[in-house]
Amino acid sequence: MQRNVLEYIEETVTKVPDKLAFADDHEQLTFAQFYHGARAIGSGLAEKGIYKEAVLIYMDKSPGAIQAFFGVIYAGCYYVPLDEEMPARRIELIIENTHARVLICDEAMQEKVDKLNFSGEILLASALLEGPEDVRALAGIRSRSVDTDPIYVLFTSGSTGVPKGVVGHHRGVIDYVEQLSDTLGFNEDTVFGNQAPLYFDACMKEMYPTMKYGATTWLIPRQLFMFPIKLVEYMNEHKINTVCWVVSALTMISAFGTFEEVIPKYLHTVAFGSEVFPIKQFNLWKDTLPNAKFTNLYGPTEATGMSCYYRAERKFEVGESIPIGKPFHNTEILLIKEDGSPAADGEEGEICIRGTCLTHGYYNNPEKTAEVFVQNPLNPYYPELIYKTGDIGRKNSDGDLIFISRKDYQIKHMGHRIELGEIDANVALVEAVRTCCTIYVQGEEKIVLFYVGDIDKRSLTKELKAKLPRYMLPNTMIAMEQLPLTANGKMNRLAMEEIYYNQKKERRGR
Repeated sequence: MQRNVLEYIEETVTKVPDKLAFADDHEQLTFAQFYHGARAIGSGLAEKGIYKEAVLIYMDKSPGAIQAFFGVIYAGCYYVPLDEEMPARRIELIIENTHARVLICDEAMQEKVDKLNFSGEILLASALLEGPEDVRALAGIRSRSVDTDPIYVLFTSGSTGVPKGVVGHHRGVIDYVEQLSDTLGFNEDTVFGNQAPLYFDACMKEMYPTMKYGATTWLIPRQLFMFPIKLVEYMNEHKINTVCWVVSALTMISAFGTFEEVIPKYLHTVAFGSEVFPIKQFNLWKDTLPNAKFTNLYGPTEATGMSCYYRAERKFEVGESIPIGKPFHNTEILLIKEDGSPAADGEEGEICIRGTCLTHGYYNNPEKTAEVFVQNPLNPYYPELIYKTGDIGRKNSDGDLIFISRKDYQIKHMGHRIELGEIDANVALVEAVRTCCTIYVQGEEKIVLFYVGDIDKRSLTKELKAKLPRYMLPNTMIAMEQLPLTANGKMNRLAMEEIYYNQKKERRGR
């Protein structure tokens, strides 16, 4: 097995140098072009003495941005992606946290970069690409590398509003790629359709396996995820056969009647995760692509992306949950109760993860790291870290892990402990509802339901009264044409809370 992720591209480029590696509507890079460009970028950084430190990448989502990531790794550094979708304050906090001396950008982002409060050196990727490959310098960097060296810092949301930078390393990524590829059956004929922004760990599902197998990844334009028919047509045009998407991106296609117009005719591998797949929508996908392989993936950024998988080989009955399954090889899932003891089969416990997949924790944030990367309470004999996910789960009778909820989504309402996910699951059973999300407004102690569908609030309330106990019924319902999503395609609960307060202000002003 490799000990450095660069070995993937170095082996593949000798086999298929002229094959398309990464592409979008504006740029296409073969493996040879990608390889030599990344080495040129790495050489340019090495010449400036940038080594074993954070390098900010502020580029449009493109094949060139991925090439810059690998150029940073060639320099023995770790890349920190920025994106124009990020709020300005978030970018400022990342710059402050990393203390980066260098930022790489492209011409499209240069004007925005110039407005940042960044005191380091700004380098154009195009200028670095024009430089020579310093074979000797790159070989020297490689000779000093070890498999626990960091290769990226990806910033996730923090509960205090300050983003947390997760530090990934070679060994964890290699382990992840090997297990994921074996589970999903990637090979040289795989054509990925990338949905996730490049500053999320989800993009690694396409990025690194493309290098390993000599596959091809198309970076799908963001705007197409607002137009499901055009999105599927794009997938067919480029013969995309494999997707690893968040659930909301898949349900956006199925919930709006897209399959009546067009189907993704080349698609044979569908991996999904990040949220619970509404059974009604999953079954629509299963009916439309009966021969495709569907796999539910689960795992946090802090454990290098994905830790569990479940092959969803059948349709599910209304009221069932699709399991998150069993851990990948070389990963162990522990269910730990609040008293630190292991949960028995059928009992609920916090999902904790053990193995090579664990990242180094949070960059420049030892306090937060120590809160969730903790000593294994089941092992008192030697130091062994596990990661506490904050997710609640249990095992079913088949030994498969079932996701129950986030700790954050458990509420106490009218004296009852309620899982917001249970409300969502029952709302999703209503035939006229396409998609939904429930939030809890602290301070007002209100359950607020956001939904998209052809049903009025009174009729929906009547349907829910037959499914939910009175204390679980939403206090407020807000019908929308489309639910707000985060940049990664997850439900944007903060935006929903803001919508709730804005509507409340409007009602007061009338």
